[in-house]
Amino acid sequence: MELSLYVNHVIVSKLIQPYGPYMEIKRPVWKVFLPNLCFLILQVILILTKLYDFHLGSVTESSLWRSMDYGSTYERLNDKVGVKTVLSYLYVCPTNKRKIMVLTDPEFESSVLISSDEGASYQKYRLSFYVLSLLFHPSQEDWALAYSHDQKLYSSFDFGRKWQLVHERVTPNRFYWSVSGLDRDADLVHMEAHTAEGQCQYMTCKAQACSESSRTFPFPSYIETNSLVVQDEYIVIQVGTNKLTCCLFARYAAEDMHILSTDQGQVFAAVQEWNQNDTYNLYISDPRGVYFTLALENVKTTRGLGGNSMIDLYEVAGIKGMLIANRKVENQVKTYITYNKGRDWRLLQAPSTDLEGNEIYCVLPFCSLHLQLQMSENPYLSGSITTKSPVPGVIVATGNIGSELSYNNVGMFISSDAGNSWRQIFDEEHNVWFLDKGGALLAVKQPTVPTRHLWISFDEGRQWTRHSFSAMPLFVDGVLVEPGMDNQILTFFGHFSDRSEWQLIKIDYKSLFTKRCAEGDFQTWHLHNQGEPCVMGQKQIYMKRRPGLYCMLGKDSSRILSAEPCICRAHDFDDYGYERRGDGNCLPAFWFNPATVSRSCSLGQNYLNSTGYRKVAANNCTKGVKEMYTARKQQCPNRPPRGLHLATQDNKLTANLGSNVTFVVQLEELDFGDGTAVSYSNLSWTEEGIRHVYRSAGIFRVTALAENSLGFDSTSLYLHVTCPVEHVQLLAPFVVIKNKEVNLTAMVWPSHSRTVTYFWWLGNSTEPVITLEGSISYVFSAEGMNTVTVQVSSANSILQDTKTIAVQEFFKSLLLSFSPNLDEANPDIPEWRQDVGRVIKKALLQVSQLLVAVFPGIPTAAELFLLPSKNQSDARKRNEEDLEQISEILVSALNQNLVEFELKPGSRVIVYITQLTLAPLVDSIPRHSSSAMLMLLSVVFLGLAVFLIYKFKRYNNTSLQYTGSQCFCFAGTKPPE
Repeated sequence: MELSLYVNHVIVSKLIQPYGPYMEIKRPVWKVFLPNLCFLILQVILILTKLYDFHLGSVTESSLWRSMDYGSTYERLNDKVGVKTVLSYLYVCPTNKRKIMVLTDPEFESSVLISSDEGASYQKYRLSFYVLSLLFHPSQEDWALAYSHDQKLYSSFDFGRKWQLVHERVTPNRFYWSVSGLDRDADLVHMEAHTAEGQCQYMTCKAQACSESSRTFPFPSYIETNSLVVQDEYIVIQVGTNKLTCCLFARYAAEDMHILSTDQGQVFAAVQEWNQNDTYNLYISDPRGVYFTLALENVKTTRGLGGNSMIDLYEVAGIKGMLIANRKVENQVKTYITYNKGRDWRLLQAPSTDLEGNEIYCVLPFCSLHLQLQMSENPYLSGSITTKSPVPGVIVATGNIGSELSYNNVGMFISSDAGNSWRQIFDEEHNVWFLDKGGALLAVKQPTVPTRHLWISFDEGRQWTRHSFSAMPLFVDGVLVEPGMDNQILTFFGHFSDRSEWQLIKIDYKSLFTKRCAEGDFQTWHLHNQGEPCVMGQKQIYMKRRPGLYCMLGKDSSRILSAEPCICRAHDFDDYGYERRGDGNCLPAFWFNPATVSRSCSLGQNYLNSTGYRKVAANNCTKGVKEMYTARKQQCPNRPPRGLHLATQDNKLTANLGSNVTFVVQLEELDFGDGTAVSYSNLSWTEEGIRHVYRSAGIFRVTALAENSLGFDSTSLYLHVTCPVEHVQLLAPFVVIKNKEVNLTAMVWPSHSRTVTYFWWLGNSTEPVITLEGSISYVFSAEGMNTVTVQVSSANSILQDTKTIAVQEFFKSLLLSFSPNLDEANPDIPEWRQDVGRVIKKALLQVSQLLVAVFPGIPTAAELFLLPSKNQSDARKRNEEDLEQISEILVSALNQNLVEFELKPGSRVIVYITQLTLAPLVDSIPRHSSSAMLMLLSVVFLGLAVFLIYKFKRYNNTSLQYTGSQCFCFAGTKPPE
């Protein structure tokens, strides 16, 4: 029977391609984007289109279109939003569809355009950030959260006109408004945020006042990134190390987790365990969302267009507890169905005949029907499977018949009895939509194939009528079917070719109906599972329109005629920690101890001891085995404390000296013996925790102890209290003996105990020696100048000091002192000491084999080192004699006060030899070891230098003069004028 459709064809704009945030279709030349379509109130449709320049690789133009007559005519609104304004996304307030928010493209500007009259007029407001996503409040129409490109979260309470910062370093898409009825404050925000060190925390605060003091951390420890889910009455997080969860989902560690649903008082979660790559295990929780039972293993995943994993699990609309999943079994993917929320699964029975009526030979379990379960990422296409609540039991899906799921030689299949039996309706892939509140089916070929026709069925896919909607074959890129609207209008959009303009086709299919459905046009349908009438503990009877009638359903299209409870049987029960054996009985799993008493149980109270069975959530059965399987009430035993936990509030094991450290003490199980029990509680005497200020640095052992008459439990942590190092000085001798052990010491200020790490870079080594002590012994094996560097690490600071050490086989040294007036000019800093030493060396001896070191501190003192000639290998004895002779000459000159220098005009400094400190010749022969120690001891007593700010001219008129002929003879040259 051929029926007529009213078709209105509209060309939106030449070369302007609609765009939306959902999907991208690639073609040989052009890249075509789907439109951002919004069906608002009554007759208004808004379309946002963009022009994409493939040469520039970006969007260059945009247009906003508005229709007030269901798409018959469109008005271009570019003059109202700004002729040159390029728009990116369009949002509709979910609680008031008259309010529209349109974002500009951040490549051009960052602004928001706001409309309060169904998109007829707009006001433009500048933004100081780029919006990546918006989240509207579920009940307050003017409240919204905006997530920016730099991971900042903003809030607005006047529908986007003004914004304020809520928090920084927020994880994308991990922020949620308050849950109505559970959260006290409507403006509370749940979010997953990162610390400055990169750790992730679950945090809550008010969107209007999220100061540091008002933030709360419901979970005290760090959590895994991208794990926070706030849905219905459940809050789910992952806790662990290196993505290993500590949640109670699995027997073993899990790698990834997705919350699939939280309806009907349970959490349905998909968990990828350590030994899985492309599959997940399904777990279902108890009503509290704490304990989980394995529902199905090795569920297949599919990669979406954005690279995200999509679980091949589909929840059938309109029937509680009915799920379809694709499971990997022995390297084959098969489709399974359950009617009791995952307790029992079975394969799908294939159709008995094909489209031509030929018999199909397909015997379970070797052959069955397999379905593709991908939901469409484009909201204007139906996806590979579709169901609708107003038509319970009707399932339309793409699939194949065989031993496993295949993506070749697929067809379209339909079930009218909730998956018990199936029929094939097409031998090619189609998009299928429900029309007239589910009373009719619309089918159109996939967008890859152009078509002029659509098919409509009024008898649940048994018969189809073909209708023409276009004079030319059209690539259908989407169909807008607005639910809940009391009209019979479709809007097709697509294109004739890769370079054609965008086509919009409005179809009014009201003429297909002959009348409105009356009471006699309906029949009853009994929900069942392979003939079993009890599904989820009740017998359900639905009213459905009689197949083949062309009557319009109207508003109340589907309803449950009756729902009668069934007698409880074994398949209505399951429980956490128990596994069903082959005989159908539930026994404890090998990893579960059924003797474990509930943590909330205390002496004098009762607890429910599981029998191994628990009625499936949302199951409505009654009587029968219910009493036999119900948990037994038993008296709580007295127990010692167990499960004591101690941590700092920020979960760190370091603290700065003088800071307020907050400790949190928790206990899993504690019975005080007087009827009072604590379970998973914060035992700190204040809600904020136990605070303590450390006045000294070090590593401290912090211990918590819980005790009652039956025993005790204790736990400890080691807290590193550190203070940043402000100064480090390396103490080392200036000259050392080759192949002799020498002591190197690093002095730090403030003084630290066991909280400093020392890194020693010795000689030309490429790897440091690491110690926890400030001293190290080392042997230099080669002569010459060696550089020693020590780096000191404490808290977040690293400081270093470097010294140059001369390594010789032997040397001679003299200790020098100065007249008291030098002390008055001594600022006691390294630069000044270097200058004075350089002046003394230059004046005393015009050769390089002499070193002068001025010691820190006051009174000013120095050490003079006489080094052998470099070419001394063949004449060591003569070099030793030369050093001895030079030493005697210097001693004589110094004793006669013949060495002096001018500090400043009118102030001369006399250089003396320190009495009784003349060291003998020091070398590497064992008999001189005591002399070497004497030289080393001369520098061990040095104190820590106190650094002062001073102004000292590095090269001034200071000079050194000799008075006596001995100096001329010693130097061998004419003294300076």
